[in-house]
Amino acid sequence: LEHEIALLADRSDITEELVRLESHFSQLESLIGSTEPVGRKLDFLLQEVGREVNTIGSKSQHAPVSHLVVEMKSEVERLREQVQNVE
Repeated sequence: LEHEIALLADRSDITEELVRLESHFSQLESLIGSTEPVGRKLDFLLQEVGREVNTIGSKSQHAPVSHLVVEMKSEVERLREQVQNVE
């Protein structure tokens, strides 16, 4: 039972994804303030953000987190559409 609990705890730990999201958001903020062409970089970073959000969604078993994941996925997709018009 202890082993199963440890496995469940490990599978549901989203700390690593949150750390990567924080890093991606920091990079996005830097790119937005840049004067050079950043459209492709923004698109790539938003794709990575989407991956992290998907991973959080698949690991989470809590309804409030699942609701936030759906909202985040929607916003990331909206941002990716807007980035398509950025050079």
